[in-house]
Amino acid sequence: MERYEINKYMQTFKQKLNDLKEALQITIKEKKLADLDNKINSDNFWQNQKEAQNIIAEANSLKEDINLYYDMAKKYDNLLELDEFSQTDSELLTLFEEDILSFAKDIKEAEERALLSGKYDHLNAIVELHPGAGGTESMDWASMLYRMYQRFCQKQGFKITVLDYLAGDEAGIKSVTFLVKGKFAYGLLKGERGVHRLVRISPFDAGARRHTSFCSCDVAPELEGNDDIVIKDDDVRIDVYHSQGAGGQSVNTTDSAVRLTHLKTGIVVTCQNERSQIKNKEVAFKILRAKLLERQIEEKKEELAKLKGTQQSINFGSQIRSYVFCPYTLVKDHRTNYETNNVSSVMDGNIIDFMFSYLKYERENDEITD
Repeated sequence: MERYEINKYMQTFKQKLNDLKEALQITIKEKKLADLDNKINSDNFWQNQKEAQNIIAEANSLKEDINLYYDMAKKYDNLLELDEFSQTDSELLTLFEEDILSFAKDIKEAEERALLSGKYDHLNAIVELHPGAGGTESMDWASMLYRMYQRFCQKQGFKITVLDYLAGDEAGIKSVTFLVKGKFAYGLLKGERGVHRLVRISPFDAGARRHTSFCSCDVAPELEGNDDIVIKDDDVRIDVYHSQGAGGQSVNTTDSAVRLTHLKTGIVVTCQNERSQIKNKEVAFKILRAKLLERQIEEKKEELAKLKGTQQSINFGSQIRSYVFCPYTLVKDHRTNYETNNVSSVMDGNIIDFMFSYLKYERENDEITD
């Protein structure tokens, strides 16, 4: 590696480190952490157990971001020392070149981690898929997307729990709601919210014609407590009915399934996968809180767009991505213009690059997500 290349690397690292500090809002978070530490060290801190646990969780999250930055800063300082000594020592120069490449990888991972610093990004995610018009073809597309997200979660080490599932009459699914458990599950999946478009030769068409299908994806964070969203009893209508699931003890023999209708917004959620009505009701309220929070996030986006005087396609029904199987192969995100022609890889769950591309786009455009 030539000296001018080394100097270029070091200049780039310095700028990236400064950008990382700004992206993680280190100065602000250090002040906030100091305030939280004062609360934690107070004599009456544990009088309210729930509040105390929330404060500790927030403090730990702040520490993680702060430590990430200072770990990278320490590695950079070590590089500066090696840079000085390597100019007169050929053996050290070889080690220094290896450390440069290693740090380049580390700073890239840190930059990606900094994109997941939103208020709710660290939480689990509740994902809901609904096929559009088109009958069996669209329902099959919904099942394909469901499989794609299952594969993605498997690759990330996330765990999926099905909350509500309604199979299609002939093939595919009419709707599915599932919980994704894992660190930064919501932060990664939030960019999947919107309409996904499929173009292919339909296997259900005897004439082998090309069809276009749509499926909407809804993503919301699983709230750890009730403080963010408060639901009044008078605002919700509760209906119970027989589960339409695949059977099992007490599942289809009692009115165990629960449907909640939020009267002010018209939001409807259902849960029928648990064995008891009480458990289904508990899960349904969790989904409703998440969807109400998601609605708040979208309203903030719309408000910001108006203040900026820009026309942004941010409504739930906006088409975000196209998956073209025929006459050519292409998967393209219409917000970021990120694309690949490896459709089979995408459908096998390799969508992390699409996610980080969206997160970078979101940061660059100063969109509100929390």
